[in-house]
Amino acid sequence: MDDRPHRIWHWLPCSMLLALLAAGCASRPTEPPPAEPPAASLPADDRRTADLNTQLDAASRHCLALTLYWEARGEGRAGMQAVGAVVLNRVDDHRFPDTVCGVVKQGGETPPCQFSWWCDGRSDRPSNGRSWAAALALADEMLTARPRDPTRGALFFHSTSIDSPWRRTRTAHIGNHVFYR
Repeated sequence: MDDRPHRIWHWLPCSMLLALLAAGCASRPTEPPPAEPPAASLPADDRRTADLNTQLDAASRHCLALTLYWEARGEGRAGMQAVGAVVLNRVDDHRFPDTVCGVVKQGGETPPCQFSWWCDGRSDRPSNGRSWAAALALADEMLTARPRDPTRGALFFHSTSIDSPWRRTRTAHIGNHVFYR
């Protein structure tokens, strides 16, 4: 029997979802947002922008870390960095959404989707603390000081356990994944 919870938050507006995550009401783990300048020191418009940027940064970190974890946690830093590079390459490409979470969640929660962990119907809560900590740390690094792209501009990847589903330019083979432009 499948003990995976059904996701009910896919229909929630982003602002409500962020509020639920911040309140700890959702089943997904959340991290505290990065420190921001005191709100009183900023003009009202800048305070709203700073609050939105903090929410987006925390959401981006969380979405990227979950993708690194679920797609490549068993492949160490090199495999996770390669998967993260694909997400960030898509953010930079006009054919894909322009946010990390937009890229990760593209296609919705029912197959086919862009990242299998997102639409498999299983819980997205990481169970391996060491791998989750590594994914969070690498997500932070990739979002602040983007490292070299080991995939050479890849926008797609698949497991080596399946035959190539695409006629695309192969750019790299890293761990258990093959990467393509």
